[in-house]
Amino acid sequence: MMVTGARIAAVSYLNTIPFIYGIQHEGNLRADLLLAPPAGCYENYISGAADITLMPSAMVPTLKSTNIITDYCIGSSGRVRTVALFSNVPVAQVRRVFLDAHSRTSVQLVGYLAANLWHITPEWYDLRDYSQVAFAQKEDAFLLIGDKVFDHEGLFNYSYDLADEWNRLTGMPFAFAVWVARKGTSYEHIDALQRALTFGVESIWEAVVEHGFDKKPYNAYEYLTQNIDFVFNAEKHSALQKFWDAGLKIEPRSNPG
Repeated sequence: MMVTGARIAAVSYLNTIPFIYGIQHEGNLRADLLLAPPAGCYENYISGAADITLMPSAMVPTLKSTNIITDYCIGSSGRVRTVALFSNVPVAQVRRVFLDAHSRTSVQLVGYLAANLWHITPEWYDLRDYSQVAFAQKEDAFLLIGDKVFDHEGLFNYSYDLADEWNRLTGMPFAFAVWVARKGTSYEHIDALQRALTFGVESIWEAVVEHGFDKKPYNAYEYLTQNIDFVFNAEKHSALQKFWDAGLKIEPRSNPG
């Protein structure tokens, strides 16, 4: 039976294209799909524009009348590659960190690592003008997420993969985004989404080709099969609980210019 009318917000990055492919092709789900960076997915959900959302995991504890749904997430069991802190000095010497405005989870995660692994207390700044990365001062670092990370690999002396650093500290995997739905969302929509996501995760190469990522200078298929772990299991849920329980809140200041 075809299920229609679901309003779904998802992330507009390479790491989500298997999900998007599944939603568009599985056949049992016809959805209004809103694509945005992670912070935009949160806004789409809060504003009521979407009832089902691939939600930045840091925001889940702030949500009311919401359930985590499906067996899928955007996660990693080791190096995730597309959530990284770049600098020209070792992290212990970093004084200012510019935080990708497209992210919420990664901002809080870098704060967790600064406090618990790197033992630094930098000044935190909002990063919205990405051209500023080219004008880094010596003790600056930049948190970048998503596809733009591929363009910055190798341009800095030091790169810290946040999922890898989290794993080094805790021995646990991490989930950057999980699927949520408002309480009262129909089971038909949730079940259809679960089937669509399963289909998408089983069709990664087809998704890569359809979205044109097979023509990129980096290996998108390798990234999606070796860096991203789509299964939301008990271990990832425990990792998020540890992350949530820390209660960290990094509030970046406006860019100093």
